[in-house]
Order: sequence, then C-alpha cells, then structure tokens
Amino acid sequence: MVNWIWLFFIVVGFLVAAINGDVESVTQAAFDGAKNGVTVCFGLISVLVFWMGMMRIAEDAGVLQKLARLLQPAVRFLFPSVPKNHPALGYIMSNMSANILGLGNAATPMGIKAMQELQKLNPNKDEASAAMATLLALNTSSITLIPTTLIAIRMNFNSVNPAEIVGTTLIATIISTTAAIFVDRWYRRSRSPIPPLKG
Repeated sequence: MVNWIWLFFIVVGFLVAAINGDVESVTQAAFDGAKNGVTVCFGLISVLVFWMGMMRIAEDAGVLQKLARLLQPAVRFLFPSVPKNHPALGYIMSNMSANILGLGNAATPMGIKAMQELQKLNPNKDEASAAMATLLALNTSSITLIPTTLIAIRMNFNSVNPAEIVGTTLIATIISTTAAIFVDRWYRRSRSPIPPLKG
C-alpha cells in the first residue's frame, strides 16, 4: 500500500511539473534527494557501528543482562499471558534494552524474534494477540535515553550541538511510552481478560 502512495506522489509531482513546464526542477530534486540520502546513510553507518560496538562491549560486560533483570518486573506486568521462562520474554527484554539505548536497528531483529515466539503462543493465528499488540505499542513508543540515530543525522548536517535533543527526546519518549501503556491497559480491560498461561 505504501508503495502505491509513493508512486501516486511521484506521478502527480511529474504531472504538475510537466503542466508548469518545470520538469527539470523535479529531476534535479530527485537527484539531490538521492545524493543526500547516500550522504546521510554514510554518516549513520559510522555512528551505528560505534554504538553497536558499545552494545557488544556492554553485552560482554554483563550490562545488558543487568538492564534486562531491571526490566523483568515491568515485562512480567506488561506481558501477563506469556509463561515465566518463555523465550519470548528474553527477546522482549533485549528489544526494550536496545530501544532504550537508541539502537532501533539493533532492536528490530529482537523484536521480530519476539513476535515469532509470541505467535507460537497465539491461539488465533489470524489475529495479533494482546501480547503482540503490547510489544508493537512499546516498540513504537519506547523510552529512549540516547537517540543515537537522530544524533547521527544532526551530526551529518553539521549541527552545532547534535546531542542537545537528549533531554527533550527522553521527556517525549517517557510521555509516549506512558500513553502507550495506558491505552494498552484500557484496551485489554475493554476486551475479555486473558488468563496467564502456566508454564
């Protein structure tokens, strides 16, 4: 669906440019956009490599495990239908840890694995379970201590102080995560309660 939307915008853009006799500007803008995209990607690669390395060091030093242990009570509260020692919980905690550290690209594989494990517990394979909806909401609104990707983009565009957004990002993501949890709790209560699985 998204591909069709983008195709619509591109076609309309070219048609409007052709009507106004300014196709050259559209072509130039397309090439400039492609050039900027490549430049931004190279800027992001260096920062992401650095933080992925830091993440690996943190993992080897046991920091991620400690962070996961801190998150465990919250995860058990947010995912009551998932059995205590199910693999999905480990993936969920890894996903949340990576998101908290602003490593969205590192969080994505863990989120996918968590969804796959939650699907195994899902009694109705054609619909997302409550736990899957909760994970999606948290993954989208996650609290972020260090917005790594945004800092990298600001550095790439020569921001005077690329890290100045840390405070506002933290406040914004705390609000978004709180809102996501409240909506998720409300939605769960509005539907028939799902008893915890024993295991």
